[in-house]
Amino acid sequence: METRLVKIGEAEGEESTQAALCEAAEILKKGGLVAFPTETVYGLGANGLDEGAAKRIYAAKGRPSDNPLIAHISCMEELQPLTAGISPVGRHLAEQFWPGPLTLVFLKSKRVPYGTTGGLETVAVRMPGREEARRLIALAGVPVAAPSANLSGRPSPTTAQHVWQDMNGRIEMILDGGPVGIGLESTIVDVSGQVPVLLRPGAVTLEMLREAVGDMEIDPAIQGIPGEDIRPKAPGMKYRHYAPRAEMILVKGDIAAVAETINRLAKEHERDGSKVGVICTEETKAQYIKGIVRSVGSRSKEETIAHNLFAVLREFDDLEVDYIYAEEFSEKRLGYAIMNRLKKAAGYREIQA
Repeated sequence: METRLVKIGEAEGEESTQAALCEAAEILKKGGLVAFPTETVYGLGANGLDEGAAKRIYAAKGRPSDNPLIAHISCMEELQPLTAGISPVGRHLAEQFWPGPLTLVFLKSKRVPYGTTGGLETVAVRMPGREEARRLIALAGVPVAAPSANLSGRPSPTTAQHVWQDMNGRIEMILDGGPVGIGLESTIVDVSGQVPVLLRPGAVTLEMLREAVGDMEIDPAIQGIPGEDIRPKAPGMKYRHYAPRAEMILVKGDIAAVAETINRLAKEHERDGSKVGVICTEETKAQYIKGIVRSVGSRSKEETIAHNLFAVLREFDDLEVDYIYAEEFSEKRLGYAIMNRLKKAAGYREIQA
């Protein structure tokens, strides 16, 4: 299959962007696959009401069929037909944070096929904050099921080039809207029960959610290694995600001790002929004298770390490093989502400095 890469956005002009969005919408209507930028990461879109199209997403990504997809909508009016009912807390969260990086899980209507929900009686729905994404969905006239546009398990794509590396020859089109803004996937909250439950942290932080609705439970799968017997309620809960090819380890402790430990381990690995990548920050990068050192941003600006994290993991793949050592971060505010991704990328391997 030939995959077309088409640029969109302000630099390309409105006429060119509209033509590309219309072409992509026609592909979606016919059951094809289109990768497109959102404010979080690039999504791999298909008609969310077409079970055959949903199966094509799973095949293109190599994604387990019980890992549910997120249905993307362009406006609030498109939510009701997908659900068996919208709870007051669900409506409140939607009204407060949509469009934006929040996915809500509702009881599904009969209109939504089980192929989209991973066999669940619930459906995950999001209204993306990026305007071009909403325009594409509106032109397609259907909810667009769209997990991240990468091979299953790999770091999520934050540029069209990342998508091209994984999806060239597997899908019909990639819409190149430049680098995304946030860089981490959306927050996911289950609002299908009596009390909302956080299923995946993201840019809409736990603190923001609790301020909006008060009581908020946290799914145990966020806290540690999920059991093999769990049935995932949302993307990223059960299977290894965001993972580079190298063996990745998080190093805990005082930052001076962390740097000393990583330098020592990198020296030992290099002596054995292995390549080592180091994930650090602007504040600490000068402390590393061994390995291929990459800063993911500033601790004083967590949004820079979120924005750069997956790109750095992919760069280490390109550099074919054998080991990656990463500093840990505060788990408050956006740091909670950053650490969630780092722990999953490392397979929960951690050492104390």
